[in-house]
Amino acid sequence: MMNSKMFILGIASAVFLASCNPKEKTPETTDNTKDSAAVQIPASDSITKATPSAPGDTSENALDWPGTYEAVVPCADCPGIKTSITINNDKTFSITEEYIERDSKNQDKGTFEWDAAGSVISLKGKNSHSKYQVGENVLTQLDTDGKEITGPNKDLYIFKKK
Repeated sequence: MMNSKMFILGIASAVFLASCNPKEKTPETTDNTKDSAAVQIPASDSITKATPSAPGDTSENALDWPGTYEAVVPCADCPGIKTSITINNDKTFSITEEYIERDSKNQDKGTFEWDAAGSVISLKGKNSHSKYQVGENVLTQLDTDGKEITGPNKDLYIFKKK
């Protein structure tokens, strides 16, 4: 009788100890956990950003360039031209030019392209064909050859982001 009690107690102890040990994950379980984490795709923005054309950190891929920029640029026969340029993630733009002390306003829209270095945009609209160096919260208008404008009024060609 004592032997049967010891036998039953031994089996109960073995079952108890076996239930206390955590179950090891099988390779199949571990792999499924890793796969499901790796397959998860982050939610995308509602705004689609174009693929950068130049490698490395450039104005195109390292700056928050979309937005509206404003400046009053020189005018040959008026006090200046109040200009507003909006550039968008989808490589479109709109521009408004208002001649100060005149009843004249021009508007245009179109697309723009980045240069190979990813730092200059070229506007291509119905009437707009300008180039701008893109900087941190600024656009700097370039001359027709794509070079920086020099001279005493060069600061008037710097557009500041609103």
